[in-house]
Amino acid sequence: MQLMDNKKSIMGRLLWLLPVFVLVGCSVQMTLRGSSVPENVNTASVQYFENRAPLINPLLSQTFTESLKDRITSESRLVINDQIGDVDFGGEITGYDLRPMAIQANAISAETRMTITVRVRYRNYKNPQQNWESSFSAYADFESSQNITAIESELVRDIVDQITENIFNRAFSDW
Repeated sequence: MQLMDNKKSIMGRLLWLLPVFVLVGCSVQMTLRGSSVPENVNTASVQYFENRAPLINPLLSQTFTESLKDRITSESRLVINDQIGDVDFGGEITGYDLRPMAIQANAISAETRMTITVRVRYRNYKNPQQNWESSFSAYADFESSQNITAIESELVRDIVDQITENIFNRAFSDW
């Protein structure tokens, strides 16, 4: 009987602590996923990212530039400024590459990797000590038997999403 009372007592305490753990867990998740844009920063500008890669995708510059703008407006309170904002993103696309990855015995590649590399210059005009320049790269693998023309736009979209997320996190997240 005493063992049963001890179990009830322990369960009661655990149930009382459950809401505390849930609140702490939500708080931690919001902190890790949220952006930390300083209060004095209200606008952002994104310059057109020229495609200077040896292999050219004619839509990549526009796709990347608009995706970075969309990322900033959807994940922060910042407003995009057509001129120069409180923070400014500029740079160029330096790599657009297709490479065979998994070579089979018959010297034919079973898998191909598409990689995009972007050099970014971030300028914070409210706090110039936070300025940086860095390259960001991401890739997606696909079966070499697939027609690249049929899947290229989806691959580019996925890779650009990865890169813009990394750029956004570098600029605005407290890690």
